[in-house]
Amino acid sequence: MIPFLDLKAQYKQMKPEIDAAVMRVIDGAQFVLGPEVAAFEARFASYCDVNHCIAVNSGTSALHLALLAADVGPGDEVITVSMTFVATTAAILYSGAKPVYVDVDPVTWTMDPALIEAAITPKTRAILPVHLHGLMADMDPIMEIARRHNLVVIEDAAQAHGAEYKGRRAGSIGDLGCFSFYPGKNLGAYGEGGAVVSNNSELAKRVSLLRDWGQESKYNHVMHGYNYRMDGIQGAVLNVKMNYIEPWTEARRSVAAHYDRLLEKQRCVRPMPPAHSRHVYHVYAVRLERRDEAQKVLQAAGVGTGIHYPVPVHLQKAYADLGYGVGDFPVTELLANQFLSLPIYAELTPQQVSEVVAELEKTFLVEVA
Repeated sequence: MIPFLDLKAQYKQMKPEIDAAVMRVIDGAQFVLGPEVAAFEARFASYCDVNHCIAVNSGTSALHLALLAADVGPGDEVITVSMTFVATTAAILYSGAKPVYVDVDPVTWTMDPALIEAAITPKTRAILPVHLHGLMADMDPIMEIARRHNLVVIEDAAQAHGAEYKGRRAGSIGDLGCFSFYPGKNLGAYGEGGAVVSNNSELAKRVSLLRDWGQESKYNHVMHGYNYRMDGIQGAVLNVKMNYIEPWTEARRSVAAHYDRLLEKQRCVRPMPPAHSRHVYHVYAVRLERRDEAQKVLQAAGVGTGIHYPVPVHLQKAYADLGYGVGDFPVTELLANQFLSLPIYAELTPQQVSEVVAELEKTFLVEVA
């Protein structure tokens, strides 16, 4: 059996450190925010090459607060993509704004900058690109368009911890960057967690106030706020994991390179990151015309897989009121029908990668040439 993800193997690697860190929080009784969270914020800000990091209770909360800090609200529109987890759209709706989708690039699978300007209206307030699977969107043209139209850029970097675009880290290019620390992420908490990063001191201050009931000091509330604080145990766990994120990232990239070599001549489309990007492979997805059959073959062989994402947000029943339908975003819809995510994590061995590919090759018997 080769699982899609093996968090137990990761925990075994650092069990004494994790256990000690958790007990430190319990002994100190600093259960909400506190020194462990503050220490993590400082380390993660440095890692992202930004001045500020505000830790929150989920990646969704990070997106919501980033939008509110940027004064996105009712009557505004936010340009984003449908090839993402629903949280991206949900956060826009939480702010009172309307999501406006553009299609993704057929090679990078991230927001297609060439489609952005046609989607801009007088109501457009922000652009929210999604760094999909661990690959950053094409940020230079996105930023150029945003600056020309006086728009805010918020990076959804929930899958892109440590990813780079032309030498710049995810979260450091836009006005704000948002991360998730859901347990399965490249940097995952032992529960929910998230963060907003920024080089803009005023925006960072607003996020910090908003996450903690809008209070500048205890019982001194200066704006409407939320209970979006990170708890101390998650800060402690993430602090320990910061010691490992770069080795883990390079291990994931090595696994991806092994997949690339073995799949080079096979009938599937592999990730093709631009040379200027550092892909961190939160997901290693291939494109297969008969994806569902391939997944069944792998499942029967004991290989875990995933699909990120089988139904684009614009075709989800919950978001039908946005007015989109089948055919509106053909690249996104094609990818949703073809993506198959293969196992990838730092502890995956070369032998296991070879076994996954050997089983996958059997599916090419049923592939369309």
